[in-house]
Amino acid sequence: MRSDVSMTSGVFEANRARGAVRFDVHARDGVTRRGVLHESGSLRVRFPSPEDEGLSGVFVNTAGGVAGGDRFDVEIAVADAARLTLTTAAAEKVYRAPGPAAQINIALSVAAGAHLGWLPQETILFDRARVRRSFDITLDEGASLLLCEIVVFGRTAMGERMEQGEFVDRWRLRRGGRLVFAETVRLDGNIGAKLGRPAVAKGGAAIGTALIVPGDEALVERLREASDSFSGEVGISAWNGFAMARFCAQDAARLRADMMAVLARTGAGLPRLWLN
Repeated sequence: MRSDVSMTSGVFEANRARGAVRFDVHARDGVTRRGVLHESGSLRVRFPSPEDEGLSGVFVNTAGGVAGGDRFDVEIAVADAARLTLTTAAAEKVYRAPGPAAQINIALSVAAGAHLGWLPQETILFDRARVRRSFDITLDEGASLLLCEIVVFGRTAMGERMEQGEFVDRWRLRRGGRLVFAETVRLDGNIGAKLGRPAVAKGGAAIGTALIVPGDEALVERLREASDSFSGEVGISAWNGFAMARFCAQDAARLRADMMAVLARTGAGLPRLWLN
């Protein structure tokens, strides 16, 4: 007879969400069109309204959030001269995980002359959440990218904080076949205490990154012109042909406001869902 522990484990595994989205876009007569789309499990992407040139997509997770043991895979290719902007229908919530960590794998490919804007709403980690996320980004020379991510440690609007858990975030960016950026952020164990350290987040509960390709010192100076409006900590720099802005704030609202101030200086249009 199976033990109660093994039976519980089996039930837990059987109820884990799986989701995958894979598609490509291409330009035809100056207009971006979707190519072949593959969806499976609880992950969907919708293209809500036609546009004159670019194409906008919205991810929807019908599982209602991310729990331990879930797995989501996204693979997107943007062909020559196409323009694509992606966001999410709502902030993604990562719930407490009694077992294995959730896995989120994202592969993005952008051809020369094409542009990709990756602008999801916040990822909110509940106390004792466990998630491992991976970005693998491949850009041809002449491709452009705006990639923004915000992570919130607890539902700060509800007075909640993430104290324990695991958050692993792996980013790899290749441009013209060359690795130009590699980073892995790892926070585990007593995350609340670590975020309280001055050298980590100084008590902040929200962090964010904006990666802009191409980017140079001239862009950095333009982005820094917004510094008088910042309510959190923001650091902006450029190297290896791209610019990066790092954000840290006491809550998601302040961080989002800081990020929007920076993005406004790039000339990029924000998804409508960011403005609601």
